[in-house]
Parts: sequence; structure tokens; C-alpha cells
Amino acid sequence: MATVIVINKAQMGNSDEELGRKILATCLKKLPSFTDLEAIVAYNEGVKLVTKDSFVAPELTSLQENGVDILACGTCLNHLGLTDTIVEHPSNMDDILAAMRAADKVITL
Repeated sequence: MATVIVINKAQMGNSDEELGRKILATCLKKLPSFTDLEAIVAYNEGVKLVTKDSFVAPELTSLQENGVDILACGTCLNHLGLTDTIVEHPSNMDDILAAMRAADKVITL
């Protein structure tokens, strides 16, 4: 069963930013236990996480090294002025939708 994780903001939850960042980092550290994780999709403010200096860059790099695709919305990166700061190349909505369509399960954090 293929799983895709969607991240659309730079934290988990909607209130305390420090807490949201902390629990997001913990969540990403634990994701390798998802043996069926195919991709992480980042759009809107979530693309801030795929930058080289992101507080979760090590976790995302580790996931990527273990075969998880990191798909960051190119339009969002352009809009936020982050295109030159990302770890991988930008993705596009066609690839993002294809990953979500192919997944058996899509989880939004």
C-alpha cells in the first residue's frame, strides 16, 4: 500500500509555531518506519521545509536517501523566492497529482 505525505505549512498544527515545528521534526524522524512511504509532497508554505537551511533538512535528506521522493511545488517555490535554496529540483503539479493519484493513502500533516 503506497503512502504519500502532504505538507502544506512549515509546522504541524495551527497555533504555537515552536511546538508545531518541534512535533513536525519528530514526525519526520519517525517516518522511516512507514515502509510503504513513496513520496512527500510540499506545497504552499510547506516548501520552506525543503530548503538547504531548513530545520528538517536532515530528516528529509535521510528519507530521500531511503528512496522517498520529495516533490516540492515549483510555483510555490517561485512565489516565495526559494527556488535557489532547495535541496532538489522543483516539481510541478502534474508530478504532485500523479503521486497522489497513484497512492493508496494520502496523509496531510
